Amino acid sequence: MEGTIWSLLPPIVAIALALLTKEVYLSLLIGILSGALLYTHFHVLHTVEVSMSIMGEKIGSNVNILIFLVFLGILVVLITRSGASAAYGEWAAKRIKSKKGSMFATMFLGILIFVDDYFNCLTVGTVMRPVTDRYGISRAKLAYLIDATAAPVCIIAPISSWAAAVGSSMPEDSGIDGLSLFMKTIPFNLYALLTILFMIVMIGKNMDFGTMRRYEERLQTEKEELAVGSEETKVTGHGGVLDLILPIVVLIVLCIGGMLYTGGIMEGKGIQQAFADCDSSLSLVLGSFFTLVFTFVLYLPRKILSFGEFCDSFVKGFQSMTSAIMILCLAWALSGICSDEYMNIGGFVREVVGGNAVVGALIPAIFFLVAVGLSFSTGTSWGTFGILIPIALAVVGTAEVDRLTLAVAAILAGAVCGDHISPISDTTILSSAGAQCNHLNHVSTQIPYALTVAACCLVGYLVGGILQSGWIALAVGVVLLILVLAVLAAKNMPRTDRR
Repeated sequence: MEGTIWSLLPPIVAIALALLTKEVYLSLLIGILSGALLYTHFHVLHTVEVSMSIMGEKIGSNVNILIFLVFLGILVVLITRSGASAAYGEWAAKRIKSKKGSMFATMFLGILIFVDDYFNCLTVGTVMRPVTDRYGISRAKLAYLIDATAAPVCIIAPISSWAAAVGSSMPEDSGIDGLSLFMKTIPFNLYALLTILFMIVMIGKNMDFGTMRRYEERLQTEKEELAVGSEETKVTGHGGVLDLILPIVVLIVLCIGGMLYTGGIMEGKGIQQAFADCDSSLSLVLGSFFTLVFTFVLYLPRKILSFGEFCDSFVKGFQSMTSAIMILCLAWALSGICSDEYMNIGGFVREVVGGNAVVGALIPAIFFLVAVGLSFSTGTSWGTFGILIPIALAVVGTAEVDRLTLAVAAILAGAVCGDHISPISDTTILSSAGAQCNHLNHVSTQIPYALTVAACCLVGYLVGGILQSGWIALAVGVVLLILVLAVLAAKNMPRTDRR
């Protein structure tokens, strides 16, 4: 059953159950077990053994991400408990005069933090949550703004962990520099660019539609359901705005410095090469650890927090990340059962795509759709373009660089789109955690938005592929999205703001 259509069953089971039952933990676990059952030919004991083995391997290989989440959770609690977040909220409220302004501020902050999507999700949520709460913006809307400025921004940032991942996806014997190819794809990554345009228009018009609109209307009479473990942290300190800004700035600087360090900057490598060779997860651990040390030195001598309150925040910070860590561990295990070593979902995709030498004009659109489906079902963008970029290289070849660039751009766009709408994606999970939003509420409300942009991208890649021009693909996508938003604006007059 490995490498066949049956390999699609585990993610389908997990996603379908999650959407139907609203119980994401059990749904993911059942998805993992269903894949292991197929792999072991329904040997029950071996199924459990394989499932636990995969989970152990995945947690071990991603342990730095878990450590980073715990450190960041602790930092969030420290900043909140110190009163710095409340002080920033009061400061921002005097300068941000509207609901629209707070959403634009959230979007711009997300774009500025482009180094890593994990860091983006949790940092933007921590900083902007008090401000968006003040203006009655739902946690689901905040989670969408965070999610839409995480992976979609990182995938078009030349200096980011994503750029390094894409560059490393090129086969070593291809004769093409992966980072250079990545740079060429940036103007043609329709999903990333159109998502930013979509947010600007939606915020500017104060317009919602689909599930998000119904959700926002329901909140006028109902209390919003927050994430598990997201109860408010009590403020015990008297911190000011700088007590929030300085730790965040130090965290950004140290994480970037950590990437340069782990990439070999001290060994004489250039900045670009260091970013390409960095260990991003270890860099985030180093940056967050030393930021905690800095925060200790910043808070305790000034008695912003007592020593006991500082230490107690470690437990609270861990607890605040429990839900995200649990979902991540299960999502990684599901991805593992779908990997080449087990159900081999990638092998099935390779056979379907590589075995059909379709008309060259359709290649960008087909790669976009395949990437969306693969990323959605596995919850990983990196794994998706790691599978599909070598296939694109084999199908398109290296002789026509423009065609290859458009095909790879379509893969990257599709991978980010699938990642954006997948309930088991790391960034989707962390966006929920950053906004302290119920995870399935975030998923259900953002899917119509993401699919609207995806439809425009598909048409753009279809036309661009036929005319063999990435610039035409971009122009078609932009024009179509503007027309769609104009129609939606005409049908959905701005609703009354929830106060």
